[in-house]
Amino acid sequence: MVRVSGLASGMDIDQIVSDLMKAERMPIDKMKKQKQTLEWQRDDYRSMNLLLSDFNNLAFNMTLQSSYSSKTVSSADETKVKAAATSSAGNASYTLSNVTMATAAQTISTSIDSSMDPTKSLWSQRGSMDSSVWTEKTVEQAAITLSADTSTVKLAKGAVSAVNQNTGTLNSISVTTDGTSKAYTVRIGTAAGTINSNEVFINEDTGEMTFGTTLTSGSTIEAFSYQQNVLNFSMTTYDSTGKATGNIQDGGSTPFEFDGSTSLNTLLTQISNSKVGISAFFDEGTNKVVMTRKDTGNLSSVDSPDGSNMVFSGAFLTTGFLQLAGNAKGTDAKFTLNGLETTRKSNTFTTGGVTYTLQNNFTGDVRVNVSNDTQKVFDTIKDFVTKYNELIEKINGKITEERDGNYQPLTDQEREKLTDKQAEQWDDKAKSGLLKGDTILSSGLNQMRSNWYASVSGVSGAFSQLTDIGISTSANYSDRGKLVIEGDGTKLKEAIEKDPQSVMDLFMKSGSTTSEKGIVRRLRDTITQTVSKVEQRAGRSTWTSEQFLLGRNLKSVNSQITSFESRLTQVEDRYYRQFTAMEKAIQNANAQSAQLSQYFS
Repeated sequence: MVRVSGLASGMDIDQIVSDLMKAERMPIDKMKKQKQTLEWQRDDYRSMNLLLSDFNNLAFNMTLQSSYSSKTVSSADETKVKAAATSSAGNASYTLSNVTMATAAQTISTSIDSSMDPTKSLWSQRGSMDSSVWTEKTVEQAAITLSADTSTVKLAKGAVSAVNQNTGTLNSISVTTDGTSKAYTVRIGTAAGTINSNEVFINEDTGEMTFGTTLTSGSTIEAFSYQQNVLNFSMTTYDSTGKATGNIQDGGSTPFEFDGSTSLNTLLTQISNSKVGISAFFDEGTNKVVMTRKDTGNLSSVDSPDGSNMVFSGAFLTTGFLQLAGNAKGTDAKFTLNGLETTRKSNTFTTGGVTYTLQNNFTGDVRVNVSNDTQKVFDTIKDFVTKYNELIEKINGKITEERDGNYQPLTDQEREKLTDKQAEQWDDKAKSGLLKGDTILSSGLNQMRSNWYASVSGVSGAFSQLTDIGISTSANYSDRGKLVIEGDGTKLKEAIEKDPQSVMDLFMKSGSTTSEKGIVRRLRDTITQTVSKVEQRAGRSTWTSEQFLLGRNLKSVNSQITSFESRLTQVEDRYYRQFTAMEKAIQNANAQSAQLSQYFS
């Protein structure tokens, strides 16, 4: 629509229409403020639900037996025995004596040639070992297309001994350039020397190919095969039941294969990182390889006639190089526990809920005492009470917060007139009191207070309600139901020490009725119900607007806003049409006046 801006009348039509529309927009501004209020209220509800859910998760931990049955363990001499206990351990004293610690099976190689460098490839040092350790393996090399001019190309593997060995022809490699193929005669060794134009030299240690001429980009080295030297061997170890730890298809052993370009250090590291359960290293001081089981104890096959804990196969490990002995054995731990002579595979073992860790061999006695960890249980309950007090303080703060009617959500026009700081302060006041007197949250708080103070029926011990263990309500009315642990907690600690089972039942007892349930289970039921009711009103972030009350209200307000904005557009267009008609009428009158004045001049 073409709008006239007041040329004939001299009036600022745009400003006049803008002022008229301010009055027309008052209802929609009110709707938008209502929408913002509903969104803030929804967010406040959800923040309360988040607090309740977090507390409910903490309450779940309070339904676990471990929260009330913590044990403390003391060892008379931790340089000899360390101990820890689970909640299932009984309060008792244990005596360990005549301890001989478990050892791990270990085998040591014969001395290796002093010239051996553990950081260099084994193939390059093959003179230090018997040729029987090596196995030739055929590698199929795919065609290689060059992306740049070059005379060197490296194979994936080193330790190369021959190319096209089984063809019955002269060893050669073909290169195709622009459709023309050329055969290069292969030389293999460690020193290239002079390379003729029709030759390709392969460094047997590294697998690097050097051609006698420069190959141009786009050339293709045709596919060929070559022989690579590898080390193949296997190792077998056993678990505490005598079962082999390796692959079933390999008869329980763990196979290894290394190409000749591997160094001794790398080979030993990969053995140590494998599932065979052996730590392997090379000692440069003695030039020997040491292999030790990671697990202690005499771990051998149930069918083994000699009881070997590690079985080696392959010339590299046995007769051809390392000459490792195959009869290595570990020993089980031996000790006397409360007069009973017994053994274990490991130096760490658990019995009766107590985990012992042997530190040294000794012949005397070491006493281990297990008792209730009263302080830890006290701290757990105290922390739970503190978290509850923080929860109800925040919820009470929301439902008692006053609503200031002088502060309503700002419109876009109103916000533009304020600084960011002023707008933020205004929003804080406008958001206040949105949950004042909320019946869902108030009812939830009242029910939680009742959960704490009602007696728990069917408790087997001496404590059936909270005051029995020294927890009561604050006498300060302004605390609004906060809990207080009486005095310095002495009464609660005495209750935990005297009858921990009764304290546990008071908090976490199960039951078919509310009166039979422990305090924490009641609280969790109440929180679950309260969260559900709040969700019916404010929903979750993943819910659609139709699934909760405030969402439906917001959808309704949005619909009203959309409809009213369409009406405002029509009203604004009507104002402009009226003023346009007025401008045209004034323009016509001015034209007629000018024409009449000509007759009288």
